[in-house]
Amino acid sequence: AIKKGALPVGSKLPSENELAEQMGVSRPTVREALSALAAVGLIESRPGSGNFVRNPANSIVREALLILENESSCLEIMEARGLLEPPVASLAAQNRTSEQITKMKSVCVKLKHSARLQDFDEYFGLDKAFHTLLVQATQNGLLATVLLPLINTMDQRLYREFTKDFYIKDLQTLDELASLHQEIFEAVASGDSERATERMQAHWTRMWKVIQDQDEDKKAV
Repeated sequence: AIKKGALPVGSKLPSENELAEQMGVSRPTVREALSALAAVGLIESRPGSGNFVRNPANSIVREALLILENESSCLEIMEARGLLEPPVASLAAQNRTSEQITKMKSVCVKLKHSARLQDFDEYFGLDKAFHTLLVQATQNGLLATVLLPLINTMDQRLYREFTKDFYIKDLQTLDELASLHQEIFEAVASGDSERATERMQAHWTRMWKVIQDQDEDKKAV
């Protein structure tokens, strides 16, 4: 409605009850949608007045709005990476340099620390750095061209909010994922291609389990 101009810049959004009735969804679903819109700066909440549409001219907001049109976009990114990164880990185990091993080790130590502190912003930055180093360790420019744009979506605020708010909510989840990164690193560092593949696959299997569990929780609500 905002994109089509039915809700122009500066206009006040209907109440949560009205939106839920108009769109045939529950109030919790409306709240999640409003939170996502606010996270990317498309609407603003004014205490005591309600929610109002902001100017979506900013390119980042326009990009986020396209993703918001279909929640599956974030899931498709995860799915694509889940399919592509296990063999990448295998190749990285074969071709990594000593310098890249040193950098990955440093990132893993910091990743574990940020997970225990539940510092999501630092965690996401380090997570991106680890996967970027892994792709670079393959020494294959074509793979980097294909995968790095997917990894770079981790910089999008919407992707981070989407992951943090709906799928990675507790210390145990972060700590388990950080441990899997450590296991991937150890396999790559030792040159064990088979284990590097298996551990990377376990990483994405773990992520999908978290997603499925959250989906089941939503359905239960």
